[in-house]
Amino acid sequence: MSPDDVISAGTNVGAVTLKVADLDAMTAFYRDGVGLAVLSQNGDRVVLGSGGPSVVLEHSPLLKHAPDGAAGLFHTALLFETQADLARALHSVATKYPRSFTGSADHLVSEALYFDDPEGNGVELYWDRPRSTWRWDGSRVTMDTKYLDPNVFLHTHLSGVASAQVLSSTTVGHVHLKVGDVPTARKFYSDILGFEVTAEFGSQALFVAAGGYHHHLGMNTWQSRGARDRSPALGLGEVAIQVPTPDDLGALRERLVAERISIRDDGRTISFDDPWKNEISASVAEYPAIE
Repeated sequence: MSPDDVISAGTNVGAVTLKVADLDAMTAFYRDGVGLAVLSQNGDRVVLGSGGPSVVLEHSPLLKHAPDGAAGLFHTALLFETQADLARALHSVATKYPRSFTGSADHLVSEALYFDDPEGNGVELYWDRPRSTWRWDGSRVTMDTKYLDPNVFLHTHLSGVASAQVLSSTTVGHVHLKVGDVPTARKFYSDILGFEVTAEFGSQALFVAAGGYHHHLGMNTWQSRGARDRSPALGLGEVAIQVPTPDDLGALRERLVAERISIRDDGRTISFDDPWKNEISASVAEYPAIE
């Protein structure tokens, strides 16, 4: 990959849009459980976040759930600035939605707790260890899945009155997608979009990032090996990518056009589909990212 083909180091993930059947229940989960604020509500569309948009809910009652094995969203990962903030959100979700917890892990670069929202969309709540502690082997970051006891985490980091309120620095740190195969994902997300590969696990999973992050996007086949194009369904509507400057957006547009990938361009945002019709959008960032 030449330097001109690498996406800008300042690129980050923006909001994730979900198409939902029960707008009220889904809004309550992300607002009252996770602790995101409702930034705007316009008819059948609710935008939630903390500082900037993180989750967009679009009421789509005519859609059905995707069949097992389909491509789509594996999880949206919300990044918290401190372990105390993460513990507060963990306590809130676990208390108000006790059946939603699906697991926890120490990934060496981060500590993560996992849930399913009321419509089965995966949600990760996590905190990054300082970048100075991450271990790299060349361009590959060392990640693992070690046991993290959620009760010990709460006991260690939860202080004061437990509240769902979170700080303004909570953002979407990364997104994991369900895809049909890893080689096709690598060609699209790395070779074409320009993200750099930071970790890969054979034919099972690929992790890519910009600017030396451990990963902004993960693609895996754990539940979707061999998946074909998605049909309209509840769940993932769109993953937003934010680049620093109009020139960065223009460079991305040129790479997509050169590969004859169909784009939709409204003058501010370009939208396109990955090989499984997971919709991606790209625009110039309006909100500062966590460093």
